[in-house]
Amino acid sequence: MVAIMTGMHTEAPPARRPVRQLLAASVGNAVEWYDWYAYTFLATYIADQVFPESADNSLVPLLSTFAVFAVGFFMRPVGGLLMGAIADRRGRRAALTVTILLMGGSSLLVGLTPTYAAAGVLAPVVLVAARLLQGLSVGGEFAASTTFLVESAGPGRRGLFSSFQYVSTTAGQLVASGVATVLVNTLSEERMNGWGWRVPFVLGAVLSLVGFWIRQGAQETRSEEQRQAPRPGLFEALRRHPRESLLICGITAGGTIAYYTWTSYLPTYAELNTGLAKSDALLAGTLSLAFFALLQPVGGMLSDRFGRRPPLLFFGVGFALLSVPLLHSLRDSFAVLLLVQCAGMILLTGFTSISAAVNAEIFPPRVRAAGIGFPYSLTVALFGGTAPYVGTLFKDLGHSGLFPWYVAVLCLLSSLVYLRLPETAHKELER
Repeated sequence: MVAIMTGMHTEAPPARRPVRQLLAASVGNAVEWYDWYAYTFLATYIADQVFPESADNSLVPLLSTFAVFAVGFFMRPVGGLLMGAIADRRGRRAALTVTILLMGGSSLLVGLTPTYAAAGVLAPVVLVAARLLQGLSVGGEFAASTTFLVESAGPGRRGLFSSFQYVSTTAGQLVASGVATVLVNTLSEERMNGWGWRVPFVLGAVLSLVGFWIRQGAQETRSEEQRQAPRPGLFEALRRHPRESLLICGITAGGTIAYYTWTSYLPTYAELNTGLAKSDALLAGTLSLAFFALLQPVGGMLSDRFGRRPPLLFFGVGFALLSVPLLHSLRDSFAVLLLVQCAGMILLTGFTSISAAVNAEIFPPRVRAAGIGFPYSLTVALFGGTAPYVGTLFKDLGHSGLFPWYVAVLCLLSSLVYLRLPETAHKELER
């Protein structure tokens, strides 16, 4: 792995206001992921309104909704490539500005999607278009914000700064889950199906404007040398760093399936397989997400001291061994679901708290954003974005017990990659 390039280079000026840098990345990122995750938490309501019912199978609308969820993920590699190229050519701040405006517009489009009863096939077409735009935005957001956060960190603090990638991601997810929980518990089923499910998406569009304003005050992290250098080609990272690109895929595969299973799909999985009430499932998800957010800086600081590889192995081996027993232990019980989710969150922190730092330490600055964005987003699309669909499909086929094994195998494969990773925590990051 070419983690750190050697030779003479000009450092980017240290961030004069590190708190402002964290705020610019984190608030905008939280808004982005609030918009993205609101769709997941309200999937059952969207299914009822946007897709036609099937007389033969009541899971068809939900499967269709999760299929659209997966389709959005397949625009993420495109976003990672395009927005990553903007970040490498025009600057990290420019890319962050574009991504948040894209997310605000696409969130509003989801909120204004007509029902199938009112518009027929146009309804799912509008929804698909909105999710494609969201996928483009989120793919670019990760590439740009990952690079921006790690390059803003001082010596020995890259892990800590990296952890705020998932602190803010979880904050957005937590707000989305909280808003969904409040709406489900305060509005009647008729009102939720009528207009209640649209509220979070309209709110997300408004919040995107706030994130846009905050990001205007961020300091650019590209060095002067990189700004004056010839602009990299669109596919330069893939062409010149194929091994590093494949390494990103191996690092990410287990992490993304575990992340999306535990933080997004588990409430729906519990509903489908145990009969747990929808409100209880959403509440357990909200509480476990709050716990998860608190763990991230701890994981980041530990990695700055002890290295990146130990927490990655803690995550990968832990999930390989415990995914099946944890998911098979779910019952029609709020307490059991909460315990299972929190146990998974502890293991997951070994990956999420440092993934931004690990990714950034792999690529040189010239192609860092695009180099991270495309392979990472492609892997997330293949394994993370399809997790809800695969889990629901296994249930529909009568083999729901296979899904935990699917998670465990992917985490085991990623653990083999972690074993061979060179340690980069204490090496200087080239700028």
